[in-house]
Amino acid sequence: MDKGLPFTLCVITTMLLLRESSQTGEKNDPKMLAASKAGFGADSRGTEKGLPTLTVTTILEDPYVMVRNAELEGYCIDLLKALAAMLHFSYRVKVVGDGQYGAVSSSGNWTGMIGEILRQEADIAVAPLTVTSAREEVVSFTTPFLQTGIGILLRKDTMAQEMSFFHFLAPFSKETWTGLLFAYVLTCFCLFLVARLSPCEWNEPKNEENHFTFLNSLWFGAGALALQGVTPRPKALSVRVVAAVWWLFTIALLAAYIANFTALLSSGSEQLPIQTFEDLVKQRKLEFGTLDGSSTFYFFKNSKNPIHQMIYEYMDKRRDHVLVKTYQEAVQRVMESNYAFIGESISQDLAAARHCNLIRAPEVIGARGYGIATTQASPWTKKLSIAVLKLRESGDLDYLRNKWWESSCLHRSRDRWSPLQPQALGGLFLTLAIGLALGVIAAVVELSNRSRHAAGHAKKSCCSVFTEEVCTRLRIKENTRQSQETSGRANA
Repeated sequence: MDKGLPFTLCVITTMLLLRESSQTGEKNDPKMLAASKAGFGADSRGTEKGLPTLTVTTILEDPYVMVRNAELEGYCIDLLKALAAMLHFSYRVKVVGDGQYGAVSSSGNWTGMIGEILRQEADIAVAPLTVTSAREEVVSFTTPFLQTGIGILLRKDTMAQEMSFFHFLAPFSKETWTGLLFAYVLTCFCLFLVARLSPCEWNEPKNEENHFTFLNSLWFGAGALALQGVTPRPKALSVRVVAAVWWLFTIALLAAYIANFTALLSSGSEQLPIQTFEDLVKQRKLEFGTLDGSSTFYFFKNSKNPIHQMIYEYMDKRRDHVLVKTYQEAVQRVMESNYAFIGESISQDLAAARHCNLIRAPEVIGARGYGIATTQASPWTKKLSIAVLKLRESGDLDYLRNKWWESSCLHRSRDRWSPLQPQALGGLFLTLAIGLALGVIAAVVELSNRSRHAAGHAKKSCCSVFTEEVCTRLRIKENTRQSQETSGRANA
């Protein structure tokens, strides 16, 4: 009994040590550590079977992938986490070595993330990687998780067009203003003609004066344009019909003018001189370029559109000067110099949201999508495509889009009230000043003609009669009284 007790204690001690060693080995298992780091160690089924580990290549671009607090985060990182949770895999993220998306180099090899997948340095690429035909020939893409296009990013002060002095004429085109002038003259002539022919407008043409002269007809039409009632007033039914139709025309015209003018003042895009790629080519103030080796560059290279060919030739001739290496460099250059960046519209929207002095031109061309790249014949391609579709159907992709594209700059720009600049109405003030000046000059001419006739009858100088007329009409009593006293003394 005494000999068996130590033996029993040794056996129990040995079993306890073996059990502890087994637990320690499980904790140090590489697959378990990988799953834990990927954030899926809580999945007991995956822990038992072991999760497959994928090497993911990506590129640093805000807001897709960013480094904060020594960790990667962003839209693509959240997307990768969601895909891994659905498909039960762990991953190891690495940033692309050459910092490029993927293009064919001069040696014929692929660079960037596409090259790393072809060299089997990575299993998949989760990044803002555009799906193109050239890339599709060497790798496989999943269903796009983001839709985008090619746009133009500019700085507001470099592209802000000086407001025309006659900006109030902008709501209508030149053809519209010409048609309006023709309609005005034609209507006034019809009023004059109908008033002359209608017996109800005047009874005795030989003895009675017709108030609808051509000048009065022009004045009547102008008053209707300003929604003001003016004389003469029509008596005949025919004249009233013409006047009523003209009133209806002017009401609709003024409503259209006010609506267009209001929209013109409240919207800034109509004031931008660069709204299309054709406008960008025609101007000489701004340089423009895109990312070196990007799909955008090759889009213009392969396009048959003459405007796109001109853009490509411009960028190709100045390759070392206008092409940029990174998206951050492009945004910084747009903010600091007279430079326009051609790139993905969805990224430009983010830049315009975060930098209030940037804006994207209205035109977007070359609709395209961002997809996840895998090796050809990879079993993960279809799985990832189905997972992306499920995330889109559940609204998770929209949630990520709103999460990473949200910016306070957008809200501030909406709530900001900007006063109307004087240049917008400068032409109106100038027109008013010219009209006032013409009215004063016409009055002076009329008074001069009257003074000339009065001076001939009274045998006085024209200047003295003109001065007396001005003093009388302006009721300058002191001057009149002095002139009367002077004339009285001379007569005495």
